[in-house]
Parts: sequence; structure tokens; C-alpha cells
Amino acid sequence: MVAKDLRRLKIKKSIRGKISGTAERPRLTVFRSNKQIYAQVINDVEGRTIAAASSLKLTDKVSKKELAAKVGELVAKNAQAAGIQTVVFDRNGYLYHGRIKELADAARNGGLKF
Repeated sequence: MVAKDLRRLKIKKSIRGKISGTAERPRLTVFRSNKQIYAQVINDVEGRTIAAASSLKLTDKVSKKELAAKVGELVAKNAQAAGIQTVVFDRNGYLYHGRIKELADAARNGGLKF
């Protein structure tokens, strides 16, 4: 593995040791690839995904940041439809800027509380 990937995995392990999702306050986790971005709301007690959204189905020709914002709005809408209002944000080892920040801000604007 590349040193950059090992660094992210080390940070991810540290973060996951501190936070976990419950039924009252599930975990909103983000995965970012080079082309797509994915978000899930997970109840770690049951090991179940409550809501999810990704940029795979979005066919708009916009920037990656704008796609991340749309995914954030979509995951907030899906979570609220499932009855979730508050979540714990898991940035999954990524730095909190760029696409991760756009997704988080859009989810907040969509009604989720972190």
C-alpha cells in the first residue's frame, strides 16, 4: 500500500475507536473515490444501514464538489424519511475539506444535526 493510504487507514482506525452509531444517534460515514462519493447512515449496534446515497445515480455534469453537496442533501432526505434527526459524522480518515466538507454542510442544510 501507498504511504498515503496507510496514513488514512491509521486515522480511520483511531476515529472508529472513539465513535460508533446507536439507534438514537447513528453514524454518517463517507467514502470518497476518485470519481464518486458515497454516504451511509449506520446503526452499529445492529450492524444495519438505515439510509444511503451515492453519486452513481446522479447524471448531472457538474463538479465533484457539487456532486458531493447533492449526495449530502440526498442522504439527509433519506435519513429523515427513516426518522433520523441527529447523527455522528465519520469522515473515514479523510481530511475535513473539499468534497467531505461539502457533503457534511449539505447534510446539515438538509436537516441533519451533527
